[in-house]
Amino acid sequence: MRAVGTSRQSGTPAVRTAVVWDVLRAVLAERSSATGRDRLDIVDAGGGTGGFAVPLAELGHAVTVVDPSPDSLAALERRAAEAGVGVRALQGDAADLGDLLPAGSADLVLCHSVLEYVEDPAGALTAMGGLLRAGGVISVLAANPVAAALHRSVAGRFDEAREVLGDPEGRWGDRDPTPRRFTREALSRLLTGAGFTPGDAHGVRIFADLVPSRLLDGEPGAARALVALEQAAAAHPVLRDIATQLHVLGHR
Repeated sequence: MRAVGTSRQSGTPAVRTAVVWDVLRAVLAERSSATGRDRLDIVDAGGGTGGFAVPLAELGHAVTVVDPSPDSLAALERRAAEAGVGVRALQGDAADLGDLLPAGSADLVLCHSVLEYVEDPAGALTAMGGLLRAGGVISVLAANPVAAALHRSVAGRFDEAREVLGDPEGRWGDRDPTPRRFTREALSRLLTGAGFTPGDAHGVRIFADLVPSRLLDGEPGAARALVALEQAAAAHPVLRDIATQLHVLGHR
């Protein structure tokens, strides 16, 4: 079995998710030790095609994905079948979690790239919190407006970059496909308001989205070196806050 969070082709840690997997591996180890159970109950809210859910199931955990898209859930089931694991797939929105799953039934909830799109981010986090057992953890991954401004400026869209910095939702205009973005402080406030104790924040894709793909494809060992750089920079107090995404744990 390949290591969790690695590329199927090379065994190299996946550049875009390596930092998240580092944190999740630590959470899984801590929760297994605290509960005395090797098989944890995990809910992936908005888990789509199973990029996190299937590897977690490969580790032996019981994983449920809740997603509004039937096409994504069908792709998830195919992916799980190819991996030889079972993942429970439920169609629904974040607001439906309390109706779809029993309260206090999960050790870990994933909320990755969800808060940007739901109508009520605070309500979504509260619903997810209701699924957790005492001592449970939520993993929140969300888009960062500072990075959006940086990326628009690199693309020569200077007016749009400036608009991001002044917009309360962190958007660069009406054509921006992302409804909202969150600073580290905003995520911490949301988690606190939903009854969580926020943990440390980590920057995800600090350099990965700025490096041309040809450099990774053409240089032996470049991908592994970039992963090591991302891991080293993830908690840097300055670099963290320019990452494409911010990753924060909430403790119940």
